[in-house]
Amino acid sequence: QVQLVESGGELVQPGGSLRLSCAASGINFNVYAMAWYRQAPGKQRDLVARIANYGRTDYADSVGGRFTISTDYAKNTLYLQMNSLKPEDTAVYYCNAERIWDRVNYWGQGTHVTVSS
Repeated sequence: QVQLVESGGELVQPGGSLRLSCAASGINFNVYAMAWYRQAPGKQRDLVARIANYGRTDYADSVGGRFTISTDYAKNTLYLQMNSLKPEDTAVYYCNAERIWDRVNYWGQGTHVTVSS
């Protein structure tokens, strides 16, 4: 059974940093692409960052240079390091796993990030 559990979201001031974690069980990072999405109130869910099973990373233009996605195979955990946070980064952040051969998707429950002074 696949389970994705996000953590690390909280209230942070503009310019601050946060690291989100996604503890994954029931999946093997070698055959999944992992990603972070976010959804702000009243808006659609958008891709933030993606890491392929072979390591390539891609970022939304709005977070490039500020956010870093990474995986720890030993801990089976996905991370999102977020620096220089802006109020527009406020959203619920979701962990996503996509199986590479049939594109079956799994989602976590989300973690809230609020950037405000």
